[in-house]
Amino acid sequence: MTSWFWLRRFVGLALLVCVLAAAAASSSGQPPQAQGIPAQQPLPAPKAVLHPEKLAAIAPALQRFVQQGEIAGAVTVVGRSGGIIHHEAVGWRDREARAPMPKDALFRIASMTKPITAVAVMILVDEGKLHPDDDVAKYLPEFSRSMVLVEQSPQRVVLRPPQRPIKVRDLLTHTAGLAPYPPGVNDVYVRRHRTLAETTLAAALSPLQFDPGTRWSYSNPGIDTLGRLIEVVSGQRYEEFLRQRIFLPLGMYDTTFAPTSEQMRRLAVTYGLDKNGRLVPNPNTLIALVPQPRHPVPAGGLVSSGADLARFYRMMLRQGELDGTRILSPKAVAEMTRLQTGELKTGFVEGMGFGYGWAVVRQPQGVTSMLSAGSYGHGGAFGTQGWIDPQRDLFIILLIQRTGLPNADASPMRQVLQELAVAAVSP
Repeated sequence: MTSWFWLRRFVGLALLVCVLAAAAASSSGQPPQAQGIPAQQPLPAPKAVLHPEKLAAIAPALQRFVQQGEIAGAVTVVGRSGGIIHHEAVGWRDREARAPMPKDALFRIASMTKPITAVAVMILVDEGKLHPDDDVAKYLPEFSRSMVLVEQSPQRVVLRPPQRPIKVRDLLTHTAGLAPYPPGVNDVYVRRHRTLAETTLAAALSPLQFDPGTRWSYSNPGIDTLGRLIEVVSGQRYEEFLRQRIFLPLGMYDTTFAPTSEQMRRLAVTYGLDKNGRLVPNPNTLIALVPQPRHPVPAGGLVSSGADLARFYRMMLRQGELDGTRILSPKAVAEMTRLQTGELKTGFVEGMGFGYGWAVVRQPQGVTSMLSAGSYGHGGAFGTQGWIDPQRDLFIILLIQRTGLPNADASPMRQVLQELAVAAVSP
């Protein structure tokens, strides 16, 4: 492929950025409708706890991280398919204001949004409206001319057609090869000023980094593209589809892309370390919360609570159903949570694979050593974590707001919490 072809494609992308800028200037967008529904009350705890003293040790263990200045505060939740067995808060929601951390505090869960987006995709699969093996271009024709980047230098750029089209499953497993958003679009998480249609078009016009299905590369644009796919297939805005088909049926009234003023008062402050290693408030430069977001960020835009996430995780443990409401079929849950990436090296710690939207423990080791093979979950950029161990009928949620952790998946807070939670239900 000649540099002339690339020049034409580059010019097309530049024109796209100009069009997007004009569109942003002429449209203010509308936020999702505020709900004003009271928070869900936790259900009574099931009795299947063999070692309650292990659960009682969780709060003191997390409090030590507060005292050491690693985090300002935390909410922890442990449960089983039948209900919550531990739900505690330690430390401060806002340390400078001396506001204690409440159990119903809200957190930016960042990439923990990804499995929720994947559930929305699988709802459409259950309804027969799409299939994981479908070509993405069937629904989003802007991907019909995707090209793979072979060589790039100041003198020339070489492209070629991919060995096969991008499939829906490639987006679900981070194996599509999509490049990061290009300049002019790559500030969308901070400004929230583009629509999903606009960012998807930018992703489609950028050359692929590799042939679909041949490698794993964590891809925020890929999950955002799933958000646009949901819009096209369902005929609804992505945010509204999730609200109607997941959040309201499950009673997840504190889970939203656009928190109300009341919810903002319960939002945990984000912290980081200064140059001297001291914990200080850290303005969020990754995913901003703005009054009227045009872009929901399907890859990481949700705010949620421990009680809400517990209901979502219980639904997964119960094969897609909770309190008589079915969200997914058991088949869809099984497909989402089994290893879909074969022997590809995936994830941020050793021994991991990927299902549809979920990281899957292939070989327990390190931070996952206490979990069963086949456990699945996801973390977020601000240190939040959520993991499900089906063999033990157990889920574990850690909610903190800390930037700059060496690796959120390997945080000692997560390891301590998981060890105590697993010990509580183990013979």
